[in-house]
Amino acid sequence: MRKIYSLMLVLFLSLSAMAQAGKPLVQLQQEFVDLRFGMFIHFNIPTFMEDDWADPDASPAIFNPAKLDCNQWAKTAKEANMTYGCLTTKHHSGFCIWDTKTTDYNVMNSPFRRDVVKEYADAFRAQGLNVMLYYSILDTHHKLRPGWITPKHIDMIKAQLTELLTNYREIKALIIDGWDAPWSRISYDEVPFGDIYSLIKSLQPNCLVMDLNAAKYPAEVLYYTDIKSYEQGAGQHISKESNKLPALSCLPINSAWFWKPDFPTTPVKSPEMLVNDNIIPMNEVYCNFILNAAPNRDGLIDANAADAFRKIGKLWKNKGPVAKLPAYPAPVISKNIAKNKKTNASWSNDMNIMDFANDDNFRSAWESNKAVKKPWLEIILDNTELEFNLITIAQRGESNFSKYRIEYFHNNKWLPLLSGENNDIIKVHRFNKVWADKVRIQIDEFSKPPVIAEFGVYNER
Repeated sequence: MRKIYSLMLVLFLSLSAMAQAGKPLVQLQQEFVDLRFGMFIHFNIPTFMEDDWADPDASPAIFNPAKLDCNQWAKTAKEANMTYGCLTTKHHSGFCIWDTKTTDYNVMNSPFRRDVVKEYADAFRAQGLNVMLYYSILDTHHKLRPGWITPKHIDMIKAQLTELLTNYREIKALIIDGWDAPWSRISYDEVPFGDIYSLIKSLQPNCLVMDLNAAKYPAEVLYYTDIKSYEQGAGQHISKESNKLPALSCLPINSAWFWKPDFPTTPVKSPEMLVNDNIIPMNEVYCNFILNAAPNRDGLIDANAADAFRKIGKLWKNKGPVAKLPAYPAPVISKNIAKNKKTNASWSNDMNIMDFANDDNFRSAWESNKAVKKPWLEIILDNTELEFNLITIAQRGESNFSKYRIEYFHNNKWLPLLSGENNDIIKVHRFNKVWADKVRIQIDEFSKPPVIAEFGVYNER
């Protein structure tokens, strides 16, 4: 009896510890925007080449930052009144700057032979700064790119993320790049987002997952990310007037992300501009600003950049938490089972036929013909019934219908699922799980012919 009691007590304590380990996502998102301002650090094998996208066959022998001093990076961030750093552990060419067991293409096989991720994490924590990491899914050295992806690639990603989230204590956030972007073309199906997201949360429940996917997904809902992330240099700009989501905006202080030979003698971006046009207005709309430093080939931030960071610290003081985030839907992280399925609809306008409503492209759309008084759109999910518990309806540009009904086809008959009445550009509906082989929307009230860019159907875990 005593043994059974002891086992039950251990189990209870273990479950209690697990429950206490994970904070609510909305709390983590608030904590992130409250950080306000941090340092991106692009430092990897491209530092020793001429281009941000390095040769995937570049020899590890070129990576040798003889004077590397992560304490200098951390002190520079502190002088700028930053609250965190984020280091490029692996960029698109696949070179790992930590002691990984997953590949020989890493820093331990360079002349440097030191774990840069560890030195960075230790230095930033010593200054009281939070630690975040950047990781690229696209990996041209290991042929982790469209048309080449195998189960071994998935295993490598999982093993590398496990190392990064196990060996370096608490990681506040993971910024992921090169995944489901128009330029990387690695879909969330080829490298399954749900599996990777769940792995990250299982290893570190309080680690935010940020995918730099704003090039594809609209600004109104968190698709496949805990934080909406904008890369200004790629033309992604947050609305400084209307943003309501927890967000991140990034920009390099130099002309490129990784160090270039002209950086020490070329003027960096104006500290006044960075403060007045970025930090201050973005913080007012729940957006954290991350400014990139590019350490040189010695492993140090150049004097002109360090001086600019110090000037920012004199111009701007961190006033602590920002305003409370407004209510918004939880992130969509599951596979869209409606993607590229067969569709039917009432009469369409010109070439904007029903097939554009689920083609995984938010720039194309189904548009109802103006003569149709009761528009409808139907998605044929499969020949057999599938289960789902989430539907998203993304319009394009503006909301053009406000009252609608969604029905599902189960046991050879249409059944009502829900009714909606709102002017949201993207309508998100979560409900108890149902089974169906078809789903449709009936639109009852609209100000102009309805437009649907993407109709998504998901089975959330």
